[in-house]
Amino acid sequence: METTQIQETIKMVEEDNFDIRTVTMGISLLDTVGGSVEETAKNIYQKITTYAKDLVKVAQQIEREYGVPITNKRISVTPISLVAGSANEEEILVLAHALDDAAKEVGVDYVGGYSALVQKGFSHGDLALIKSLPRALTETDLVMSSVNIASSKAGMNLDAVKLMGETVKKITDLSDTANAKMVIFANAVEDNPFMAGAFHGVTEPDVVINVGVSGPGVVKRALDKVKGESITTVAETIKKTAFKITRVGQLVGSLAAERLGVEFGIVDLSLAPTPARGDSVAEVLEAIGLEQVGAHGTTAALMMLNDAVKKGGVMAAQGVGGLSGAFIPVSEDAGMIDAVKAGTLSLAKLEAMTSVCSVGLDMIAIPGETPATTISAMVADEAAIGIQNNKTTAVRILPTNGTKVGDMVDYGGLLGTAPVMPVVPKSSADFINRGGHVPAPIHSFKN
Repeated sequence: METTQIQETIKMVEEDNFDIRTVTMGISLLDTVGGSVEETAKNIYQKITTYAKDLVKVAQQIEREYGVPITNKRISVTPISLVAGSANEEEILVLAHALDDAAKEVGVDYVGGYSALVQKGFSHGDLALIKSLPRALTETDLVMSSVNIASSKAGMNLDAVKLMGETVKKITDLSDTANAKMVIFANAVEDNPFMAGAFHGVTEPDVVINVGVSGPGVVKRALDKVKGESITTVAETIKKTAFKITRVGQLVGSLAAERLGVEFGIVDLSLAPTPARGDSVAEVLEAIGLEQVGAHGTTAALMMLNDAVKKGGVMAAQGVGGLSGAFIPVSEDAGMIDAVKAGTLSLAKLEAMTSVCSVGLDMIAIPGETPATTISAMVADEAAIGIQNNKTTAVRILPTNGTKVGDMVDYGGLLGTAPVMPVVPKSSADFINRGGHVPAPIHSFKN
């Protein structure tokens, strides 16, 4: 890096809460399948601890050398339902514990990929994994999970949607916080480095490094310098800032891959907030000109932000992937929390925003008595947005028993604190209980 670039990076770190949010090592487990679940678990543990043994050490070296914080060091693996074979609900838990033990051994923050892809239907391993989720997510510490229930090519598996609503409720009965470790997707991507939705796709290399950048604070500070100027200037400012942020991600990912002797994959350009003041996507939207996020115009501002981040970042990285854009997790963003508490930001507005952002209804607390079918219907709505718009959408809903609207729930650390939001008190049960498969839209036929 040139001297001026180094100085820019130091300023972003010191003044704007800039960090590399994650360096994630993706590891294929397709070659770990053994003759028994115990043998497979042993192979999984051995492969992860072999390839990732120096991941944390290398990331820390890069932090010291370049002065750029790397907040999380993570691992993603092949969706476990694909390597589970004929394992039943009890047996597949052995694989969950193998993942947890391996992650603890190498010192990473999380391991993602306790996952299933069921957009067209269920395999034996898919059902075993989904049924095991309440125990898997409460008996392990570092394991993260995702289930893909829809895609633009396949349509929506309404049976899976129903099952996931029921699963969320079962997890809630065991833990108030474990649902933060699970994402329900439409159009899940194979190279996402962010948790809880990361898994290592079957088309990925055997082992690869993917990087997720952050930087809402950097964008906010840049926008503060162009107050009163046209929206064209705002978009250009965001593009230039995203380029700088992504350039650092490219450097960190390249160095990490080289030192670990594996391939470098992609940089995910997503602006990922934290609960810290000054590190908020909501504050970026307000710097664009909204009195508070959730006001009319929020969706338009978010669309422009998402597009400008991608346009600016794509030129700075050799490969861009993952989700890339802007995240809007309520509990993890101080500005979002303020807007919900003020009544400016509702579930309906959040759903509208998900049509133009990177993910979906994310880290949202709702009353614990919310019916499973209502949760399933929220998943179906998000999936519909993803299917129709050819984009990734996701749901990470957090029902909390014993709470009422307006209560605050603390999830700890980067997961933040969420105000319990009201849910429409009308039933969707007859719709969800129909089951079956929602066909893919007409635009899916492109061959």
